[in-house]
Amino acid sequence: MTAPNPVIPVPPADLPRTLGELRAAGHRYRTVKQELRDNLVARMRAGADRFPGIVGYEDTVLPEVERALLAGHDMVLLGERGQGKTRLIRSLAALLDEWTPVIPGSVLNEHPLHPLTPASRGQVAEAGDDLPVGWLHRSMRYGEKLATPDTSVGDLIGDIDPIRIAEGRTLGDPETIHFGLVPRTNRGIFAVNELPDLAERIQVALLNVLEERDIQVRGYQLRLPLDLLLVASANPEDYTNRGRIITPLKDRFGAEIRTHYPVDLELELALIRQEADLVAEVPEHVLEVLARFARAVRESPSVDPRSGVSARFAIAAAETVAAAALRRAALLAGAAPPAGGDRDPAPTGGTAVARIGDAVSVTSTLRGKVEFESGEEGREIEVLAHLLRTATAETFRARLAGLDLSGFTDLVAEGAVIETGELVGAADLLRQVGTVPGLAKVLDRLGMGDAPTPEEAAAGVEFVLEGLHLTRRLGKDVTDSGRTVYGGRG
Repeated sequence: MTAPNPVIPVPPADLPRTLGELRAAGHRYRTVKQELRDNLVARMRAGADRFPGIVGYEDTVLPEVERALLAGHDMVLLGERGQGKTRLIRSLAALLDEWTPVIPGSVLNEHPLHPLTPASRGQVAEAGDDLPVGWLHRSMRYGEKLATPDTSVGDLIGDIDPIRIAEGRTLGDPETIHFGLVPRTNRGIFAVNELPDLAERIQVALLNVLEERDIQVRGYQLRLPLDLLLVASANPEDYTNRGRIITPLKDRFGAEIRTHYPVDLELELALIRQEADLVAEVPEHVLEVLARFARAVRESPSVDPRSGVSARFAIAAAETVAAAALRRAALLAGAAPPAGGDRDPAPTGGTAVARIGDAVSVTSTLRGKVEFESGEEGREIEVLAHLLRTATAETFRARLAGLDLSGFTDLVAEGAVIETGELVGAADLLRQVGTVPGLAKVLDRLGMGDAPTPEEAAAGVEFVLEGLHLTRRLGKDVTDSGRTVYGGRG
């Protein structure tokens, strides 16, 4: 099944339709870098958001990006995987004019006031002010290529079109060239992801694009002054003289900007909230555990620091936990109710709520997102499980420090047990607990308000039980069926 075609915006009817109308409207030609600079300055003066959707870079990366744009510099973003480099690069297109005039049919998006090719110059000279003007939306002025070893010069720059040669055109005729991605993004922004993965001969092909702004195809040099902003991304380990980048190409970029993972817990949480597509409710304390977990994995000596731990790790963890909650709600909605109790509500009622026990599945489903040191082979799940327990204990102390939790420990002081697990419903768990002194304060600390649903209350109870176990105040066993039993002193 093919993907649907993207919706191409339709230009407003009041835009000039001929070159004469364009001149009469006072339109002036600007290069892409002038356009980006003017629009960035305008947003700064208006106090508008310059980079919507970019979290955690406000005081570090974005000021450097803004200085590069104001200086008119091509730039390279250096950072480990999952630091939002591509997201940031794509956001630059929002700084372009919404609509820009072009000569209809020009593969180079030539401006009617600044034609490049002989054919377009002849077209302007012949038609004069009657030349039709087309309009290009900024969403169509962004080009991107993921660098791979099989990328060719023809892909990026262009190649001779043998069909046009066969039609009788001479080799020196620019019309014989099939232009590649870079010139086809003329008057726009072109991004090369993972730049060092390009073969050296392909990197050489970019040298003239960056400095002289012309292109060479099979030895034939075209003096086409390309107008574009070139942005690249790379892993810092590869972007060195000893890595896979040629020194002359490094010298052509005006700015090298280092990206990073979220610098503190709040930014990590903000990123998860913004990016995660959650199919069930995930309480704040569970999100905090996952954010702390991601940061702990990133800092662990068992994990290869050169590959990094992507921000997508925490996002995928939140989505996995939400999916586990939805699965529980769906299965319990169709199961027979426990003896003497009511059946849990169906998930369509919006009552699926994630609990801390749902996070256990993350250690196995997401281990492939982490590159471990060679000495940890075979211990991956064990390492992740330990870090998850550590993150849970830290969140427990941070959220519930100073609260009297003796009501929970008293529940099992006389040998009683509380059973929970992946397929234990909220009603069943709360029935086992009954009325617990201090539960209202716990739920308030966890941000569940004055009237939490049974599912939210069950999530709070399970978090307290797990926290008490991790701080050695409550015993815990896992049965053969996978259920968790809390009871006895740890």
